[in-house]
Amino acid sequence: MERVTHDGRDTAYRVSDRGGGGPTVCFVHGSGGSKDVWKAQARLGDRFPAVALDLSGHGDSDDIASVDVDGDPAGPETLDAYADDVAAVAAETGATVLCGNSLGGAAALWVALERDLALDGLVLAGTGAKLAVAEPLLDALATDFDRAIDLLHEHDRLFHDAPGEYVELSKAGMRECGRAVTERDFRTCHAFDVRDRLDEVAAPSLAVVGEHDALTPPKSHDYLADRIGDCERATVEGAAHLAMLERPAAFNAALSSFLERRSGSPE
Repeated sequence: MERVTHDGRDTAYRVSDRGGGGPTVCFVHGSGGSKDVWKAQARLGDRFPAVALDLSGHGDSDDIASVDVDGDPAGPETLDAYADDVAAVAAETGATVLCGNSLGGAAALWVALERDLALDGLVLAGTGAKLAVAEPLLDALATDFDRAIDLLHEHDRLFHDAPGEYVELSKAGMRECGRAVTERDFRTCHAFDVRDRLDEVAAPSLAVVGEHDALTPPKSHDYLADRIGDCERATVEGAAHLAMLERPAAFNAALSSFLERRSGSPE
């Protein structure tokens, strides 16, 4: 594990590089998650260097000193901080492709729109231009964290048909992240809306979604593909929101194919 210091805090990240000649990809996790959700993408290190970070307050990263994790503000201020985490790690590692899931997709989009970072690619996985969160989930996050975790792990939300141990590990990871940070994440998602700015995204993009994703459904990715000037679309069959974890081989194939076509590297 490595760290980069920026904006008065340390952001932790992990690098997998086994001599791959493709562009370095920076992977960004979603709400209540950590870099561990991208473990299966580390095996792509022989094709391109893979970097996975912990956003502030998650995993091994410091939290945001200016944000009270027990309450507001969530939303633009938190998203700005998360975008700073991503931009700092990308600059430190030379990453020119961002791959974000859910909240991580919002952070990646915000970097593409608001940060001076040259990007060769943007992969939006299980995310959207608007990430409204259902009121029952927001209420549970504020009052009954165990109930919120159970809601997220209902069928076709985070997973479609994953092994039971995956589900239990996911629940444990969310509990480790904690209620306050997880609620902050989801309220930040709820405030996110860049539908009127997608035509500003200049990087070649891929919108990839699990076939059964009920949290950010396929139509959200059709919307991205229709409104970003240069955006491909892919579906991971037999998966829900965490397609990169539930069906890693198919997810990695879609990602690799996109990068190889865009970089001109031989398959």
